Amino acid sequence: MRLLTVSFSVATLLTVTTIASAAVKPETAIHYRQSVYTMIGWNFMPLAQMVKGKTAFDAAEFSKHAERIAFLTPQLLEGFPTGSDTGAKTQAKPDIWKNMDDFKSKMDELVKQSEALAEVSRTGDEAKMKEQFKKTAGACKSCHDKYRDKD
Repeated sequence: MRLLTVSFSVATLLTVTTIASAAVKPETAIHYRQSVYTMIGWNFMPLAQMVKGKTAFDAAEFSKHAERIAFLTPQLLEGFPTGSDTGAKTQAKPDIWKNMDDFKSKMDELVKQSEALAEVSRTGDEAKMKEQFKKTAGACKSCHDKYRDKD
Protein backbone atom coordinates (compact mmCIF):
# COMPACT_ATOMS: atom_id res chain seq x y z
CA MET A 1 0.00 0.00 0.00
CA ARG A 2 2.82 2.38 0.85
CA LEU A 3 4.49 1.73 -2.53
CA LEU A 4 1.22 2.60 -4.26
CA THR A 5 0.96 5.85 -2.29
CA VAL A 6 4.55 6.83 -3.09
CA SER A 7 4.06 5.95 -6.77
CA PHE A 8 0.88 8.01 -6.92
CA SER A 9 2.63 10.96 -5.24
CA VAL A 10 5.54 10.85 -7.67
CA ALA A 11 3.20 10.56 -10.67
CA THR A 12 1.16 13.52 -9.42
CA LEU A 13 4.26 15.61 -8.87
CA LEU A 14 5.57 14.84 -12.36
CA THR A 15 2.21 15.69 -13.91
CA VAL A 16 1.96 19.00 -12.05
CA THR A 17 5.55 19.89 -12.97
CA THR A 18 4.92 19.08 -16.64
CA ILE A 19 1.70 21.10 -16.71
CA ALA A 20 3.34 24.02 -14.91
CA SER A 21 6.27 24.14 -17.33
CA ALA A 22 3.98 23.88 -20.34
CA ALA A 23 1.79 26.69 -19.03
CA VAL A 24 4.52 29.32 -18.64
CA LYS A 25 3.48 32.60 -20.14
CA PRO A 26 5.95 33.97 -22.72
CA GLU A 27 6.45 37.18 -20.74
CA THR A 28 7.29 35.14 -17.64
CA ALA A 29 9.88 33.09 -19.53
CA ILE A 30 11.40 36.25 -20.99
CA HIS A 31 11.60 37.86 -17.56
CA TYR A 32 13.16 34.71 -16.13
CA ARG A 33 15.90 34.46 -18.75
CA GLN A 34 16.63 38.19 -18.65
CA SER A 35 16.99 37.96 -14.88
CA VAL A 36 19.46 35.08 -15.16
CA TYR A 37 21.44 36.99 -17.82
CA THR A 38 21.50 40.04 -15.54
CA MET A 39 22.94 37.96 -12.70
CA ILE A 40 25.52 36.40 -15.02
CA GLY A 41 26.50 39.86 -16.27
CA TRP A 42 26.74 41.11 -12.68
CA ASN A 43 29.26 38.37 -11.94
CA PHE A 44 31.01 38.44 -15.31
CA MET A 45 31.94 42.12 -15.22
CA PRO A 46 34.33 41.97 -12.23
CA LEU A 47 36.12 39.07 -13.89
CA ALA A 48 36.46 41.00 -17.14
CA GLN A 49 37.83 43.97 -15.24
CA MET A 50 40.45 41.76 -13.57
CA VAL A 51 41.40 40.01 -16.81
CA LYS A 52 41.80 43.37 -18.60
CA GLY A 53 43.91 44.74 -15.75
CA LYS A 54 41.40 47.49 -14.95
CA THR A 55 41.15 46.26 -11.36
CA ALA A 56 43.63 44.35 -9.22
CA PHE A 57 43.47 40.60 -9.60
CA ASP A 58 41.90 38.96 -6.55
CA ALA A 59 41.81 35.16 -6.78
CA ALA A 60 39.19 34.77 -4.04
CA GLU A 61 36.84 37.30 -5.67
CA PHE A 62 37.45 35.78 -9.07
CA SER A 63 36.58 32.34 -7.75
CA LYS A 64 33.43 33.59 -6.02
CA HIS A 65 32.10 35.12 -9.23
CA ALA A 66 33.16 32.14 -11.35
CA GLU A 67 31.27 29.77 -9.04
CA ARG A 68 28.14 31.91 -9.35
CA ILE A 69 28.38 31.92 -13.14
CA ALA A 70 28.77 28.14 -13.19
CA PHE A 71 25.66 27.87 -11.02
CA LEU A 72 23.60 30.18 -13.24
CA THR A 73 24.44 29.11 -16.80
CA PRO A 74 22.67 25.73 -16.66
CA GLN A 75 19.47 27.61 -15.81
CA LEU A 76 19.43 29.72 -18.99
CA LEU A 77 17.93 27.21 -21.39
CA GLU A 78 14.78 26.93 -19.26
CA GLY A 79 14.03 30.53 -20.19
CA PHE A 80 13.59 29.71 -23.88
CA PRO A 81 10.45 27.56 -24.09
CA THR A 82 8.54 27.38 -27.34
CA GLY A 83 6.49 30.53 -27.80
CA SER A 84 8.73 32.79 -25.75
CA ASP A 85 10.09 34.54 -28.81
CA THR A 86 7.38 37.19 -28.32
CA GLY A 87 5.41 38.50 -25.38
CA ALA A 88 7.76 41.14 -24.01
CA LYS A 89 10.71 43.20 -25.17
CA THR A 90 13.56 40.82 -25.86
CA GLN A 91 16.88 40.77 -27.69
CA ALA A 92 16.48 37.09 -28.50
CA LYS A 93 16.32 36.55 -32.25
CA PRO A 94 13.57 34.32 -33.65
CA ASP A 95 16.38 32.18 -35.14
CA ILE A 96 16.75 30.58 -31.70
CA TRP A 97 13.48 28.69 -32.11
CA LYS A 98 14.21 27.92 -35.79
CA ASN A 99 17.62 26.46 -34.89
CA MET A 100 17.02 25.12 -31.39
CA ASP A 101 19.53 22.27 -31.73
CA ASP A 102 22.33 24.70 -32.59
CA PHE A 103 21.21 27.08 -29.86
CA LYS A 104 21.20 24.24 -27.31
CA SER A 105 24.65 23.21 -28.48
CA LYS A 106 25.95 26.74 -27.88
CA MET A 107 24.28 26.83 -24.46
CA ASP A 108 25.83 23.47 -23.59
CA GLU A 109 29.24 24.86 -24.54
CA LEU A 110 28.66 27.89 -22.30
CA VAL A 111 27.77 25.61 -19.40
CA LYS A 112 30.87 23.48 -20.05
CA GLN A 113 33.18 26.51 -20.20
CA SER A 114 31.57 28.08 -17.11
CA GLU A 115 32.06 24.89 -15.14
CA ALA A 116 35.69 24.79 -16.29
CA LEU A 117 36.07 28.42 -15.20
CA ALA A 118 34.82 27.60 -11.72
CA GLU A 119 37.08 24.56 -11.52
CA VAL A 120 40.19 26.45 -12.66
CA SER A 121 39.38 29.31 -10.31
CA ARG A 122 39.69 26.94 -7.36
CA THR A 123 43.39 26.50 -8.17
CA GLY A 124 44.19 30.17 -7.68
CA ASP A 125 46.43 30.10 -10.78
CA GLU A 126 45.96 33.59 -12.22
CA ALA A 127 47.23 32.78 -15.71
CA LYS A 128 44.99 29.72 -16.06
CA MET A 129 42.01 31.60 -14.65
CA LYS A 130 42.45 34.41 -17.17
CA GLU A 131 42.90 31.91 -20.01
CA GLN A 132 39.71 30.04 -19.08
CA PHE A 133 37.82 33.31 -18.67
CA LYS A 134 38.59 34.10 -22.32
CA LYS A 135 37.25 30.69 -23.38
CA THR A 136 34.10 31.27 -21.36
CA ALA A 137 33.67 34.75 -22.82
CA GLY A 138 34.12 33.23 -26.28
CA ALA A 139 31.29 30.80 -25.61
CA CYS A 140 29.06 33.75 -24.66
CA LYS A 141 30.09 35.67 -27.74
CA SER A 142 29.43 32.80 -30.15
CA CYS A 143 25.82 32.69 -29.01
CA HIS A 144 25.35 36.46 -28.85
CA ASP A 145 26.77 36.91 -32.35
CA LYS A 146 24.19 34.57 -33.85
CA TYR A 147 21.16 34.75 -31.57
CA ARG A 148 21.05 38.18 -29.92
CA ASP A 149 19.88 41.45 -31.43
CA LYS A 150 22.30 44.28 -30.81
CA ASP A 151 19.57 46.85 -30.11
